[in-house]
Amino acid sequence: MRISELSERSGIAVATIKYYLREGLLPAGARTSPNQASYGEEHLRRLRLVRALIEVGGLPVATVGDVLAAVDSPDLSLFRLLGVVQGSMSAPAPAAPEADWDRAHETVRAEMDRRGWDTKPSPEAIDTLTSVLVRLAQLGYTDWGTTALPTYFDGARVIAETDVATALAAGGREDIVDAAVVLTVLGDTALAAIRRIAQAQVSLERLTVDE
Repeated sequence: MRISELSERSGIAVATIKYYLREGLLPAGARTSPNQASYGEEHLRRLRLVRALIEVGGLPVATVGDVLAAVDSPDLSLFRLLGVVQGSMSAPAPAAPEADWDRAHETVRAEMDRRGWDTKPSPEAIDTLTSVLVRLAQLGYTDWGTTALPTYFDGARVIAETDVATALAAGGREDIVDAAVVLTVLGDTALAAIRRIAQAQVSLERLTVDE
C-alpha cells in the first residue's frame, strides 16, 4: 500500500508517519520509485504500536525507540522483552528523604514477600509504588500501606492473570508483544476509569445525594 493508504487505514496523518520514519520508529517501505514506497501490514501493526505508546502511554519518542529496539531484538527472551515494555511505562520515582523511602520500600517489599512475589522483574514499578507510599505518608495517610495496599495487590493479581492470559493467547511473538503493550497502556486507563465508576457507586450507596 502507498503511504496515503497507510495513513487512511491507521488514522495517522501522512506528516506524522513521515516523522516516525525519520525517527526510525517505523521501518522504511519497499522503494517502488525514487519518490514512492510500498508499505505492508507489518507497517500498519508498528504504527498502531507506536501510537499506543506515544498518544495513550505518553512516552517520549526516545523511550519509544528503546522499546521498539527491544521488540526487534530476536535474541531477547519474551519475558525480558515484556519487562522492557512494562518498565518503560513506569513513572520515574521522585526524590524522597532516605528514611521515608526506606520505610515505604520495606512496606512494599514485605507485601510482595508475603505473597512470594519476585521483586527482580519490576524494579521501576516498585520504585513508583514506593514513591506513592512516601507521598501518602507525607499527606497524613501513614497507615495506607497496611490497611489498603493488600487489597490493591489482591485486585492487581486478578487483573494481571487476565492480562497475561490474553496476551499469551494472541498468537506469535509479535502478536503477544502488541497485546502486552495495548493491554498495559489502555488497561491502565480503563482501570482508572472503572475505579472512579466504582467509587461513585459505593459513594452513592453509603452517602445521601446531598452529602
